[in-house]
Amino acid sequence: MNDRIITVKGIGNVTAKPDLIIITMVLENTDYSYSGAMQLASGAIDSIRTALISVGYVKDCLKTTDFNINTDYESYKDTKGNWKQKFNGYKCIHKLKLEFDFDMERLNETLSAIASSGANPEFEINFSIKDKNAVSEELLQNAIKNASEKAAILAKAAGISLGAIQRIDYSWGELRLYSDTKMIEPLCCASDAAPAIDIEPEDIKVNDTVTVVWTID
Repeated sequence: MNDRIITVKGIGNVTAKPDLIIITMVLENTDYSYSGAMQLASGAIDSIRTALISVGYVKDCLKTTDFNINTDYESYKDTKGNWKQKFNGYKCIHKLKLEFDFDMERLNETLSAIASSGANPEFEINFSIKDKNAVSEELLQNAIKNASEKAAILAKAAGISLGAIQRIDYSWGELRLYSDTKMIEPLCCASDAAPAIDIEPEDIKVNDTVTVVWTID
């Protein structure tokens, strides 16, 4: 095994403008009966879906990211100071995601539709990138280029020659491709009468690293 090696960490950086809007919603419904909680959950999502279809979305535009229904209890002390549990019913939590091309007027129209549905979900708006693979590929290319440039500088300074690449280490972790810009607006304020807010989200800045090992000739 060749123990004459040089190991360099390369850092790749990419800056991109958001071209995707992601609305995540959380619907919570509670009822004393299991079937009642399920009916409330079904009615809430149907209301949102109908409202979105009315402004041009297709039926399957809403994607479920998580769904669970559990018993809900509340702890309390009785008259003798003993802790008891009170059954509050079955709580259904339904998490949904809606994605569409970046368009602030479309976002305002979408929020107005959700507000008109009466479902009143909790929601969060994020700005992201549609072609995540392209960003990931550019990051890796930049990271390898950065590592090669560093290795060349180190080799020149040390008076040595780089040989073949012996190994490349990469973690393959999931990239967070979201703008730091957060948009929070109470659904009660989203209406047809509300003017569309024209904002420019901050560019998405992401970096990644690779470790490259060269032999030394």
